[in-house]
Amino acid sequence: MVNLTPQALKLLQKRYFLKDKNMHTIENFDDLIKRVANNVAKADLLYGSDVNLTFKEFFNMMRSLDFLPNSPTLMNAGTSLGQLSACFVIPVEDSLESIFQAIKEMVLLQQSGGGVGFNFSKIRPKGSIVKSTFGVASGPVSFIEAFDASANVIKQGGKRRGANMGILNVNHPDILDFIRAKRNRPDYLSNFNLSVAITDEFMECVIKDKEYNLINPFNQEIAQKISAKKVFDEIVESAWTCGDPGLIFIDEINRKNPNKNLGKIECTNPCGEVPLFPYESCNLGSINLSNMVENKQINWEKLGKTIDIAIHFLDNVIDINKYPLPQIEKITKANRKVGLGVMGFADMLIKLGIKYNSEEGCLLGEKIMAFIEERSHKMSEQLGKLRGNFSNFEASEWAKKGFQYMRNATTTAIAPTGSISIIAGCSSGIEPLFSVVYQRKMFDEESYIYINPIFEEKAKEEKIYSKKLINELLTKGSLSKIGKIPKEIKELFVTTYEIDPKWHIKMQAAFQKHTDNSVSKTINLPNKASKKDVKEAFLLAYQLKCKGITIYRDKSKNKQVINVRKCKECTS
Repeated sequence: MVNLTPQALKLLQKRYFLKDKNMHTIENFDDLIKRVANNVAKADLLYGSDVNLTFKEFFNMMRSLDFLPNSPTLMNAGTSLGQLSACFVIPVEDSLESIFQAIKEMVLLQQSGGGVGFNFSKIRPKGSIVKSTFGVASGPVSFIEAFDASANVIKQGGKRRGANMGILNVNHPDILDFIRAKRNRPDYLSNFNLSVAITDEFMECVIKDKEYNLINPFNQEIAQKISAKKVFDEIVESAWTCGDPGLIFIDEINRKNPNKNLGKIECTNPCGEVPLFPYESCNLGSINLSNMVENKQINWEKLGKTIDIAIHFLDNVIDINKYPLPQIEKITKANRKVGLGVMGFADMLIKLGIKYNSEEGCLLGEKIMAFIEERSHKMSEQLGKLRGNFSNFEASEWAKKGFQYMRNATTTAIAPTGSISIIAGCSSGIEPLFSVVYQRKMFDEESYIYINPIFEEKAKEEKIYSKKLINELLTKGSLSKIGKIPKEIKELFVTTYEIDPKWHIKMQAAFQKHTDNSVSKTINLPNKASKKDVKEAFLLAYQLKCKGITIYRDKSKNKQVINVRKCKECTS
């Protein structure tokens, strides 16, 4: 069996391994991988391919932890539930019928293991007259409360709490209420990430200190003119205070929309890495870049083969999936979007001897993602030739660019990989190390101590490893605050709060250049960061053509999953 960390095993046993009616675990890791590989490989029967060969490729790729699909696939493949998609977008119109239908659909999707995104901008602002009842509208923020309350009593597939994205357009009359919603209210809308959909016009007004129009979505009339700088400063204030809202650069998203013929995209999934049409879903998976380093060099051949098999796997998921709603199946199969991303990037850099916060680090990120983009597109072309193009191909941007074949409207997305990176034993997504040593709380239970395995190996090589050092790292959080550690090691094992925000954003932008969908990355700031730091980060993300940005200042929320804290068990 593959060598899994104690943390990975605990997570697998709690969330992923199948259980009998008495809640006793009836799987091990090999069983899980066999179940998933067998189920997903069966889609090859539709195309006359060798299912046994495909099964072996899928099984070996996952068992070696070179690639893992999103959590719903690991949890549900080969089960009666069979819902394998990570994320969905549900439309919300300006009527009680639509609003409560959306809540019902959200509950169904979260029960099956999916996260859901909503744009609430079509709901009329508070104070508007409701003609049918002569009452007064309560506005979008009050309705988000109803969604949040419903999510509170649902756990995704009985295994994960509901994750949601709530978006409001920056020109909605209730935008200030939305921006301030979570400020100084630590438990309010706790099941929602909030983001403001920002336009180029708004950002230009911010830069030039001009006013812009707030538009009533009910009658399309101008509700008022307001200072763009005032609204932007309010966003900065809230993001600095509590981490919400983030920004979605909606015009940049639509410039890169491969299906402009279907209209504008207005929403993303909960972590922002996949912009989706109403009822569209996306299937995600990530390559473990740490496993692509051999003898301090990138094994490009291995990476290329992993990309090919991963795209084949994700395309199969679309066919084998059991969709919770017919509308979801229809548009998902019409566009066949998949999102292949990465995890273990920080680990890869360390193994290669490259600093994360450097031009060399960003250039490598761009090079890696360019390779994944090109190879995944080629694989999608091959699948299109063998299996047929996605249904909306003829009017898509792919056809306009001269492509004859393309199986998937998108092939790449960078997801956070919170759970699957724990299973793989690598750093998450494209994030830097949170800490060399930290405590992480799992399932509201006792925290566990995590020591970065690459650091542990390096420290033992350098003969500086000791329990006293681990205890000191738990307390201080980084190597920079500890003496007698070589400078080159300190620079390689740089942690998230030591990195200037500009390097976080430059890295996100480097990957975004070659990502069809979007890049989920948190710009982590130390607790002492100023509002000016947040403002500059937002402006730089816009200038570098990111599709969105999320800021989190350390300890700005009451609850924080990962912490640096003194370890009682570690003694000198």
